[in-house]
Amino acid sequence: MSATPRLTFKAAALAVLAAATPLASAPALADNHASHAAAKGNIVETAQSTGVHKTLVAAVQAAGIAEMLAAPGPFTIFAPTDDAFGKLPAGTVETLVKPENKQMLIGILAYHAVAGEVSSTDLVKLIKDNGGKATINTVMGGTLTAEIVGGKVVITDAKGGKSTVTMADVKTTNGVIHVTDGVFLPA
Repeated sequence: MSATPRLTFKAAALAVLAAATPLASAPALADNHASHAAAKGNIVETAQSTGVHKTLVAAVQAAGIAEMLAAPGPFTIFAPTDDAFGKLPAGTVETLVKPENKQMLIGILAYHAVAGEVSSTDLVKLIKDNGGKATINTVMGGTLTAEIVGGKVVITDAKGGKSTVTMADVKTTNGVIHVTDGVFLPA
């Protein structure tokens, strides 16, 4: 893995708050969204309840950012499943959750977060309005590229990795989660 910009918990929280943008200018995701009942928990509580985000929740806890993701927000989180983390090279997750790698882990997790609540409808519109590709600015300061491939929203990270949004618009009390089948890696 290449070096990741160092973000402290406080800096990451301030970046989220400072980068908040109006919904109209924020990107979102996928046509294949599910309809959900009223949100019952914040981002962390919702991720804990899915049964497929155990690795993500453990990483958020190891990074010490669970409290930040429970803040009022709103936030949009691209949430890799346990299977998505399983696609990383052997030992990657175990290495990232070590205390000495906390800043790198925060950087990777912040690369999955967007300030503001961004719906799938908004992102699909943004993709179409921009000739088939939309740039998403993350809390980390990096960018992701979204496009529609085979009727699904596909996100490309800075390393060229591609992940598909498998479920969009999972409502939380402080934002929205879009489930992905891959982990985004910053440059």
